[in-house]
Amino acid sequence: MSDPSSSIALVTGANRGIGFETARQLASTGVHVLIAGRDHAAIGEAAEKLCADGLAAEPLVLDVTDPPTIRAAAAEVERRHGRLDILVNNAAVRVEEYGKQPSEQPMRQWRETFDTNLFGVVEVTTAFLPLIGRSAAGRIVNVSSLLGSLTTHSDPDSYAYTPMFKSLPAYSASKSAVNSWTVHLAYELRGTPIKVNAVHPGYTRTAMNDGAGDLDVTDGARTSVAMALLDADGPTGTYTHDGRTVPW
Repeated sequence: MSDPSSSIALVTGANRGIGFETARQLASTGVHVLIAGRDHAAIGEAAEKLCADGLAAEPLVLDVTDPPTIRAAAAEVERRHGRLDILVNNAAVRVEEYGKQPSEQPMRQWRETFDTNLFGVVEVTTAFLPLIGRSAAGRIVNVSSLLGSLTTHSDPDSYAYTPMFKSLPAYSASKSAVNSWTVHLAYELRGTPIKVNAVHPGYTRTAMNDGAGDLDVTDGARTSVAMALLDADGPTGTYTHDGRTVPW
């Protein structure tokens, strides 16, 4: 993206963790960032932190599991800015318990996981797509996971091929579905300036991982930021981490 300073970005789940760091890094390039989340106080505090550092940020109430707030957020962005240049679908949950067999995870956890991790992504994207269509260079980044890779899950030498990560079937399947949504939407938008890509942030130390991981949030946000700022000759319909292709 040739001039980030003229861009408007929305990051879901942006009041903490990778989402907040993604917003901070985007804002550091001059992007005006909308800190989206369902907790009004939390997103307000997050936006204030960025503003205190001289960055351009504002809160936006948006619960990815609540269609009325999604529609209201889209209307508010249209009123304030008239368009959206970057959408980072970062909000996600991991509600399954480590240590259980895949068949032992209850259906309510599958539904809760998919409501946020897949259906929320689809509904937010479709609600904001008309505004992204007004951008000269729209970018949609879907934050996936290496656990969405069926190739990785099937590889006995991978870290996903362990009891720990095989106890997250709903989370993993939801991210595989996000990858599928990514390639479908990229196909629909082929021939337009809009680029749609999925990213694996890396195994990052966050509350979702109970503090476990190999990367800090600074590194975990970098792939999302890079794909959000792609130039016109950048790819679409891909699944990447740190500049490398992740196998589907």
